[in-house]
Amino acid sequence: MSKRNAILIAAGAFFLAALLLVPSFPARLFAAVFTSLVAIFLLGKTFSTGNNTGNLAVNRASESTGDESATEIFALGKLFEATMSGMREGLLVVDKDMRVVASNPAAHRLFNLSGGKLNSQRLTELTRNPAIYSAFLDALKGIERSGVKVETHGTERLIFDLRVVPLNNSNGTPANRWPGSTEPAVPQGALGVFIDVTRIERLERVRQEFLSNVSHELRTPLTAILAFVETLETSAIEDQESAKHFLSIIRKSALRMNTLIGDILELSAIEAGNVEVRAEEVALAPLAAEVISALAAQAEARAIIVVNEVPTDVKVFADPRRLEQMLTNLIDNAIKFNREAGKVTVSFERSARDQILIADTGEGIPAQYLDRLFERFYRVDRARSRDMGGTGLGLAIVKHLARAHGGEVTVTSELGKGSNFTIELPRKDK
Repeated sequence: MSKRNAILIAAGAFFLAALLLVPSFPARLFAAVFTSLVAIFLLGKTFSTGNNTGNLAVNRASESTGDESATEIFALGKLFEATMSGMREGLLVVDKDMRVVASNPAAHRLFNLSGGKLNSQRLTELTRNPAIYSAFLDALKGIERSGVKVETHGTERLIFDLRVVPLNNSNGTPANRWPGSTEPAVPQGALGVFIDVTRIERLERVRQEFLSNVSHELRTPLTAILAFVETLETSAIEDQESAKHFLSIIRKSALRMNTLIGDILELSAIEAGNVEVRAEEVALAPLAAEVISALAAQAEARAIIVVNEVPTDVKVFADPRRLEQMLTNLIDNAIKFNREAGKVTVSFERSARDQILIADTGEGIPAQYLDRLFERFYRVDRARSRDMGGTGLGLAIVKHLARAHGGEVTVTSELGKGSNFTIELPRKDK
């Protein structure tokens, strides 16, 4: 109880006691009326003060709630801005006049704007691509578009999957349509999302090319096998000399198919990361000598000399089996595509990396083919490669094995003088 309230109660009690001692009735009546008026005044003032205090408390609560709401809105805005900026997909919002009202950095990159703003620009000012314009136009008519393929040709060719939706209210009705209105509803804007599918398209194209190449490579030996089996069945089975010749061709074609399937499985395992590389110190000269000895028959058949110039004390850090596989593919190619009575040289150089060099004296490779030489099934001379028994996968296998070691394989060539392939391997002391 406050001091003021205590004084008022004491004064009231004292006044009541005095009232009871007054003998005349009129005096008592006057005192009672006066006391009632004072009580009513005090009660009104008390309630008024209470209301003001309550209102002040409510106002303070409202101000506090407003501050909290503003803080929440600010935080949500920052979150939305961060989300927009972090999206890999391009986001573009246009109004009913086809003017950009919102966009994100991914959309800026899409339209080749390094730091500029897209806002307030018309869509036709940003792009002349009919697919983009048509999709946004349909969305402004209330038609959702998805799966729209968009290609851009800037510094590089990019492919996007575009989805555009009309901008409606939260209840699903367009923003300009009043409840119960019979007028046709028109969306007030459209939102488009550009999803980059360049890598997916590229992988799909590689897959299709791979299947096409595999089918083609298998069809050739299979056709030969079927043709000669049919010939043997009809007439040539009685002629032993012809039968032996046809059977040798069948055997050669079957071996080619087996080699091709083996290379495909090997390359698939390497690309999938299922091949473990166990690097260790390997004496290079003896390993190169073993590979040269294994290919001696092929070299002798074409009068080609294979020279091992690797110093006997050289050691490299690699997986012995995989290094032998790389050397076999490269030396075998150097023999196949060399000129008659040519020369193949295996040597070694040490710089920032260990370099194993395989040089031949063949006809060389035109410069325009060098960049694609390590692709699967890529051949400079397809007919000659098939005649030599090649699958078109050997150099691709070498490339992936070298990279699995943390190295690389490169090629230089000069027409009329030959080619030089280099396997680069990390040094153990690096």
